[in-house]
Amino acid sequence: MLLALLNWVITLATVVLFAGKYWWFPEAINEHAREYDEHFRNTLYITGVIFFLAQMSLGWVIFKYRSNGGRSSYVEGNNTMEVVWTTGAAVLFIGAVLMSTQVWAGVHLSETPANAVTIELMAKQFAFSFRYAGADGKFGKTDIKQISDANGNPFGVDEKDPAGKDDVTSSAIRVPAGRPVLLKMRSRDVIHNFFVRELRVKQDVVPGMEIPLRFQADKPGTYEVPCSELCGLGHHQMRSTLIVLPPADFENWLKEEDQKLKQQ
Repeated sequence: MLLALLNWVITLATVVLFAGKYWWFPEAINEHAREYDEHFRNTLYITGVIFFLAQMSLGWVIFKYRSNGGRSSYVEGNNTMEVVWTTGAAVLFIGAVLMSTQVWAGVHLSETPANAVTIELMAKQFAFSFRYAGADGKFGKTDIKQISDANGNPFGVDEKDPAGKDDVTSSAIRVPAGRPVLLKMRSRDVIHNFFVRELRVKQDVVPGMEIPLRFQADKPGTYEVPCSELCGLGHHQMRSTLIVLPPADFENWLKEEDQKLKQQ
């Protein structure tokens, strides 16, 4: 009796916790994040109903068939029921995958808009660096031999290439609100991860590969960018910030950085 009651109480508490959104995602700041949340809610509704019915039924079975001192009896399995619930589970899982395909493809398979801001990311133990093309709109060539964190050159921009003279390097990523971004990601050592909760975006950065990631942030603000792939003893301190600026403020920031480079 007590075990059945405990099962029902835990079930009801879990349903209330999720239905009341007492423990939920942070605010969504773009369309992809809102689509992601909608798909998650739909999935949670379906699985939540199944969870509730299954746990309440389990409690009823525990209560009804609890030991009363008599002999237990053996019951054969039911092949029809096995086929029905296995088929039902397969339909639900495959259906959920198909429903989520469009959300996933919108980030990973979509074409890069012509007005997208291209930013390069370099990940290393245990920091992120971001590079922007300067006023000329061109990224300078890189040379692995010229990589120097101490001299502020984490990308190894070739000092002899004029196109790299105005490249802007930053430890935080700044983007204009409402404008598409193409982030080209590389790693210098091990696998890292670029993760922004409010964007519902999470992508591994693999050494030896250039990983493209497309996103758009619509709400100005500052958001945490932690590395969410265990990358060594200093993994806990590897984090940056995503700073979403109004378009005019973003252009002003680029101009200010360009002026600083010219004064050096």
